[in-house]
Formats: sequence, structure tokens, C-alpha cells
Amino acid sequence: MNQLNALERLSLLDTNTVSDALDFLKLPGATFGLGPLWDCPKIVGRASTIQLGPKGDTKPSIHLISPVIEAITTNDRVLVVAGGLDGISCWGDILANASVAKQVRGTVIDGLSRDIDGSAAVNYPVYGRGVTMISARNRVIQIDSGKPVQMAGVTVNQDDYVIADRCGTVFVPAARIEEVLDLGERITQRQDAMVAAVKAGRSVAEVMHDKEFDAIAEKKSKH
Repeated sequence: MNQLNALERLSLLDTNTVSDALDFLKLPGATFGLGPLWDCPKIVGRASTIQLGPKGDTKPSIHLISPVIEAITTNDRVLVVAGGLDGISCWGDILANASVAKQVRGTVIDGLSRDIDGSAAVNYPVYGRGVTMISARNRVIQIDSGKPVQMAGVTVNQDDYVIADRCGTVFVPAARIEEVLDLGERITQRQDAMVAAVKAGRSVAEVMHDKEFDAIAEKKSKH
């Protein structure tokens, strides 16, 4: 499948629908607790993974995340940052400005951000667990990048697909994106028809019956 086409199709869905598609396929990917940290736009892209951890000595180190931003050459990236520490920032406004310059689509952190107004000021989407004012400097370092990371209990690999909106963040394994998209599109069609049926006066109990949802899976199995 063409990569751009997959991103365009994914952008037409929402996290609820993608989560449902993953459920049908018995795949992990939906998370809880990684939400928008300001009233930011939805983001859809490919994961650039970053692993953080506590700083263990007093030696100066390169600022976390900045080497990954510097190396980005395409406009499909979402920074996926794991290993944030309680109470301590792992994102800020300077990184947001650098990311905008590199056409990064947004950042998802399993941790906290500071200077969130700075990200909002440049319309840069940030999703995560919350906000703080405490700096990462001399507290947190970048351990690795481009490797599998754990985000809210979900394993995310480099180049996996990311979708985040007001309901939270979902990760889709790159190898399964086509079937997730196919199923997500069918779920959307089915749910749109169910909403139309309720508006037309059909019993909501009948419309919401499990057999209506089972029909999606049955259609999938016939493909």
C-alpha cells in the first residue's frame, strides 16, 4: 500500500473507530491517559520512537529528543516519546519550535510537558499525561531512538502508525495497517447507517444490538 494513501485514509477515521477495528482484530494499540495537552489538532503520522530514562551521573549530555528532530527529513513523522518520569518534563517550547521547522506532525509523550503555551503558540500538537513546570535538565536523558518503546502499556515500533485526537492516542502496527483501515472504514459506514436509522425512528435497542456489530466481523471474514 502507498504510504501517503494510508495516512490519508487513517486521517478520515477517529481513534474510537481505529480502537474498535483493533478490537475486532484482537490487536493491542489503543491507550488510556495519553490525551491532548492543549486544545490541539488531531495528528496522524508514522512513529519516530524515542526512549528516555533518568540521568545517572553529573556529566553534561546532549539535550534529549533534539538529535531525532535534527535527523528528520520527511513530513510524515510523529515523535513517540517513552520513559517520562513523574513530575518532570520531557517536552517544551524550544523542541516544539524545532519540530515545526522540520514539519513534524506532532508529539506523543508517555510523560509530561512544560511550556505548553509555547507549543500552542506555534500550533504544535502535543499529547501526553499532563503538564508540569519542572525541567528535564540534569534529570532525564535520551537512552535510545528508532527502537521499540512502551507507551501506556503498548509496544510501539519505529514507523508504526499513530492517530491521536480528543479521545486519546492509538498506535497501529505498520504490518497490519491495511486491514485495520479496511475494517475501520466498514465500521464507519455501519455506524453512520445506525445513526441514520435511529434518527429515522428505529428502536435504539434494536439498532444497538450485538448482532449489528457482529455483522461487521461477518463481512470481514468473507473477504
